[in-house]
Amino acid sequence: MSQPACRKHIVIATIGSLGDLHPCLALGRELLNRGCRVTIATTPYYKTKVEGAGLCFRSMRPDWNPTDARLIRSCEDLRRGLEVLYRQMVLPELEHTYRDLISATEDADLLIAGELVYAAPLVAEKSGLPWVSLILSPFSFFSCTDPSFTVNLPVLFHLRKAGPAIYRAALGLGKLATRHWSNPVRRLRRKERLRRKCEPVFADKFSPHLVLALFSQWFAPKQRDWPEQTLQPGFLYQGDPPDAEPFSGVNEFLSAGPPPLVFTQGSAAVHNPRDFYDISVEVANRLGVRALLIGTSATWEKNTDDVLAVPYVPYSHVFPKASVVIHQGGSGTTGEALRSGRPMLVVPYGWDQPDNAYRIERLGAGLHLPRSRYTVETATAAVTRLLDSPRFSAASATLASHIQGENAIGSALDAIHSLLLRNGRVCLPCEPER
Repeated sequence: MSQPACRKHIVIATIGSLGDLHPCLALGRELLNRGCRVTIATTPYYKTKVEGAGLCFRSMRPDWNPTDARLIRSCEDLRRGLEVLYRQMVLPELEHTYRDLISATEDADLLIAGELVYAAPLVAEKSGLPWVSLILSPFSFFSCTDPSFTVNLPVLFHLRKAGPAIYRAALGLGKLATRHWSNPVRRLRRKERLRRKCEPVFADKFSPHLVLALFSQWFAPKQRDWPEQTLQPGFLYQGDPPDAEPFSGVNEFLSAGPPPLVFTQGSAAVHNPRDFYDISVEVANRLGVRALLIGTSATWEKNTDDVLAVPYVPYSHVFPKASVVIHQGGSGTTGEALRSGRPMLVVPYGWDQPDNAYRIERLGAGLHLPRSRYTVETATAAVTRLLDSPRFSAASATLASHIQGENAIGSALDAIHSLLLRNGRVCLPCEPER
């Protein structure tokens, strides 16, 4: 097959868990299908997964293992988790990330960067490269018109009813109190002779060219205080799973009885689950229902005709066949659960997950329990409500019908192509196939 004469090179940079990587892979594969050359810059741990998707890989520090239980455990304090992630895990590697990304984008036409790649605005400014920022959750916008549930500053959430002006003033105080967190970014800017004034967390992470909010408007609609250049295409999904043997045991289990409860901890919290799966099995036993546990092999000895534990299965393969989905509230997991149309119980681990849990409950699509309160008694009571009340199923089905109609990948790619055109980096092979 002959290659297009003009292949624009797009570098997609991401730091974080599989929940951060998967939207980048989905985007990268479709850009590749449109004739662009795509490189994923991320931690070396993901090299095999990136190359397995048919994309070029470039190593970008931090060089960590995102499945390291000790690493994940350091973030489990809800009040300090965001600070630990930012100040102790991401920013100490900032200059390394910057150097690696400068190298990866030497011949690039466009940079697309996840939120945790705080070096991206510096690289774009240094090189004059147009760039796109990817935002995976509404929490990241710090909206004053639709306040998020911020566990490290709970007073902000309680002020939401006071109106946007009061909330904005309180948020301003929060910005001042945490300003010193970003001093490593300021030092690197001075070293590289870049613009000194910066707000990495609250402003600079938003590209001036294009911000892609990769979650559905039905989950959290666009707000007037988001950056004007924000486009909200919807959740990006990994695609349909293969009909293959690896899931034959799961298929047999699903077809052998009534829809089960499905329990999962996503791609990060699953490596520090504590007693989540043991409690979950007991909940199913008390209710006399079947259970599918995803992400664990520790409970294999508990497998019976009514309980199955598997290390992995695509959520799109099992969520639509669940009675209730019990999960941690990560952006990708939440998107799959919303698309499935099944009610959910969200047990947030950290980061943006408490806010996602609050939004699910506000939409009527489920309930939430703090991780510290996830016991056999509380979880049994919550799941019972979800099973017995038809309003949760009705709200979930309505949301799913809207979300399933979104063409997120098509809208995102069209916006990227338009940005290339506006910057004189026209790439005719990137026109979508009709």
